[in-house]
Amino acid sequence: MYQALYRKWRPQTFDDVIGQKHITETLKNQVRTGRLSHAYLFIGTRGTGKTTCARILARAVNCEHPVDGNPCGKCAACRGIADGSVLDVVELDAASNNGVDNVRALREEAVFSPAAVKKRVYIIDEVHMLSLSAFNALLKIIEEPPEHLIFILATTELQKVPATILSRCQRHNFRRIETGELADYVAHIAEEERFRLTREAAELIARLAEGGVRDALSLLDQCSAHETIDVDAVYSTMGLAGKRRIEDLLERIIEHDTAAALKAFSAMWMEGKDPIAVLGELFTLMRDTLMLRVAPRGGAELISGGHELAALRRFAERLTSEELCAAMETLQSALIASRASKSPRSSAELCLVTLCSSLLKQDMPDFNARLSRIEEQLARGEFSASAARRAPIAEEEDEPFDDEPPREDEPCFEPERYEPAPPWERRADEAEEPDFEAFREEQPEDAFLTAKRAEPEEKKPEPPAAPPAPAAPVDDGQFWKELCGRVVARLPIDMRIYPGDGSKLRGRLKGNVLTLEAESGFIFNRFNRTEILQKFSDCAAELTGQPVNAVLREMSAARETRSLDELRAFPETRVIG
Repeated sequence: MYQALYRKWRPQTFDDVIGQKHITETLKNQVRTGRLSHAYLFIGTRGTGKTTCARILARAVNCEHPVDGNPCGKCAACRGIADGSVLDVVELDAASNNGVDNVRALREEAVFSPAAVKKRVYIIDEVHMLSLSAFNALLKIIEEPPEHLIFILATTELQKVPATILSRCQRHNFRRIETGELADYVAHIAEEERFRLTREAAELIARLAEGGVRDALSLLDQCSAHETIDVDAVYSTMGLAGKRRIEDLLERIIEHDTAAALKAFSAMWMEGKDPIAVLGELFTLMRDTLMLRVAPRGGAELISGGHELAALRRFAERLTSEELCAAMETLQSALIASRASKSPRSSAELCLVTLCSSLLKQDMPDFNARLSRIEEQLARGEFSASAARRAPIAEEEDEPFDDEPPREDEPCFEPERYEPAPPWERRADEAEEPDFEAFREEQPEDAFLTAKRAEPEEKKPEPPAAPPAPAAPVDDGQFWKELCGRVVARLPIDMRIYPGDGSKLRGRLKGNVLTLEAESGFIFNRFNRTEILQKFSDCAAELTGQPVNAVLREMSAARETRSLDELRAFPETRVIG
């Protein structure tokens, strides 16, 4: 009968246990000197050797001929404990025996002396699953057990074990196995089993195991169906996308290319990749990028090792810490929702759409991320050119945008273009223009000493200034159509429906300033981005042949316009009193 690799290669001595030398050496010395504790508590994550060390310790304390603190494995006690024929060594699962009645039965049985070995040993796995009453029933016998009795407790959740139990036990903390050491162990097992395993695949298996030997051997056992176990075989067996495809997916997210990101995810879905695994790999990539960004010098020791440092540094330069934290929070929520959802694919797609469009998530982490992006661009000087182009905006009048053109019978006054009418065109009741030069000659010499601005000594006649060019008809004219045609091709695909819709977005060119008005709310927030306004500026400059500066305002309600004749016909208000 075939036996799983993690059972077949379970260590039989303390020397065979990898990665826990700080614990195995202590236990060997205690067995060698006979200074054993009456209760042990082994703490650590899954697959790090807690139960294995408990079994080895049970054999070592009962071994007839121990070898340097290790069980010999040949005597009757070692063989009997290994095959389960010695009933004085009992292994219990607290997950299924967590009641107070189970502990009472154990306590009544434990007082009897062992029949076949020197010590009666109770191994209680997942001890944190015991109820409070069961812990209370266990307190007294753990505190003052018989001389022949040893308790070995194992748990993965220390915080659930009462302090009264902790104070009565000798604690040993099992740590995760380092990736390099675990990869060497996996390669050794593969060589013994005659598997064709590449070094890159061994390192990948070690990273996926997250420091657990049992998980690593289970993954190796699962991949053993392939003739050659390489990186692609591991990715295919585990349903993973691979580092290159995940890095490409993150590139699409950074570029806010929603269509490309969804297309890449759909291709992975059709190939049988698990949506939860894809989001998990993306989360790991962002986590490594964040570690490298917040700790540039020591970050290489904090990353998982699944991606090359060059790729991580490239992402760290393009993303801020706030953006990474906000994206990781979105991914974490999506991972939780995907596990509970009937359609993990939809949850993953919704997460990708949210990551590509920051405007869809209006919470505080997202606002902090967007603000950090602006601050970083300002620190790099990327806004200096645009600020110089936007300098004339302060001089531009903040006039409302009229929805309708003025009527023919309504006078339109433009102060900068106004010139006085010649005398023969003036009405009889219209006063003549005063002669200011004659007035100055009649005044005394000191009349203008208190003037705020000095007159130039000689003023040369200036040629009459040409009237400024009228504003280009952007609303309904050919210019706006050509501008929309150019801009639409450069906008993201989800924004291309708005420039042609006059009720959502409209514009007007006056001089070198292109004033855009967008519908308040979602549309205004969507277009209120530096890179979007720059596209309008560039396209307008291509059409006009001169630099154009684009500004955005919220669309105001249409004003009711009245002609001058209507105002004159309005009845005069009289005050009576």
